[in-house]
Amino acid sequence: MTVCVRELLGEAGTALRLRLVSGARGLERVIAVPRLQQPGLALAGYLPQLHPDRVQVLGNSEVSYLATLEPRRARETVAAVATAGAACFVVTNDVAPPAVLTEAAEAAGVAALGSALRTADFIRSATAWLEDRMAPETTLHGDLVEMHGLGILILGKSGIGKSEAALDLVARGHRLIADDVVQVRRPSPTGVRGRSARLLGHHMEIRGLGVIDVEALFGTLATLDERQIDLVVELVEWPGGADRLGLVAGSYALLEVELPLVRVPVRPGRSMAMLIETAARNHLLRARGRHSALDFAECIDAEIASRQRRHAGESE
Repeated sequence: MTVCVRELLGEAGTALRLRLVSGARGLERVIAVPRLQQPGLALAGYLPQLHPDRVQVLGNSEVSYLATLEPRRARETVAAVATAGAACFVVTNDVAPPAVLTEAAEAAGVAALGSALRTADFIRSATAWLEDRMAPETTLHGDLVEMHGLGILILGKSGIGKSEAALDLVARGHRLIADDVVQVRRPSPTGVRGRSARLLGHHMEIRGLGVIDVEALFGTLATLDERQIDLVVELVEWPGGADRLGLVAGSYALLEVELPLVRVPVRPGRSMAMLIETAARNHLLRARGRHSALDFAECIDAEIASRQRRHAGESE
């Protein structure tokens, strides 16, 4: 995803203490990379150092350097940086952007902004906002619930009972995040977060009941706006030969992040909510180094080995 300079100024302007100084024509320019850049080398004439479509931050050092140049030379330097692909200029530390910068930026159609934040604080805060705003996104058909401090994504084909299982979990005291449509984004390389579609909110569609408002029925504490996804539970039709011990570890790739996957076979009479809750508890145990299936298998192997040794001793 990309963000235009107008969005940075409008949505994050208050937190970043931004103001437009010149170059309003450049507010529609695109910021394609969340990492910001200080163009010290580029202002000194080394333009290969400049990365296009980034926010160019000028702190005290860059402003002081421009002041050492003859005004005509300074305007040419700023113009060269602007035409090389700068998304916008931001002068930090509540310093008034120099005229050589604002005039050259205006002529090149690049916005020049000022911020009252210190350079390091602005770079840190603006980078965090841009990374969150530009995070990769996707939409899934499923349910997302929070239980025992875990975000559980429930998947399965249409009609298999995802919403009913999620409703049962809410009735057990857990929290609903999204039903039917889960919007997922990756704010960091190692984690994904999910939330409901804006129009759906915390409503659920239950066959036979229609659309229900979970917050109104179960209270505010029964819902959550957003949560990191920690475990994927896929409801599947009853298979012929399932892994009864649970020794086969599954994974689910979501926005290039590998998440642990548990497949739960659906069959009349089975409590899906109880099984999903147990899967979540079991996941927490595994995270603490306890693998029940492996422990059980090791006990069986040890017993078999012991019996074989006894049998070999009796044969002698």
